[in-house]
Amino acid sequence: MINKELTKIRKKLDLLDNSFLELIKKRTKLVNQVLLTKKYKKDIVDKKRIRVILKNIRMKSKVKKIDPKITNKIWKSMISAYINYEYKNFKKK
Repeated sequence: MINKELTKIRKKLDLLDNSFLELIKKRTKLVNQVLLTKKYKKDIVDKKRIRVILKNIRMKSKVKKIDPKITNKIWKSMISAYINYEYKNFKKK
């Protein structure tokens, strides 16, 4: 049987997950706007921008005392997912 404390913590995690979903929805809208500005599929992946994003996330994670290995994995996964999304939704103008 799961104890009450664990159940309370899991409910908090579920609420936090709902907040993440709202942020992902907002981020997807912004990615859609970015996608409209790209003329060629080769414009989808910007390696320099990815390096800058990951560097900034690493620094901010350290300042906020979050394990940078966790945030790096999350951001790499998110970036990869959005790159795939952009390729799938790219419309040549």
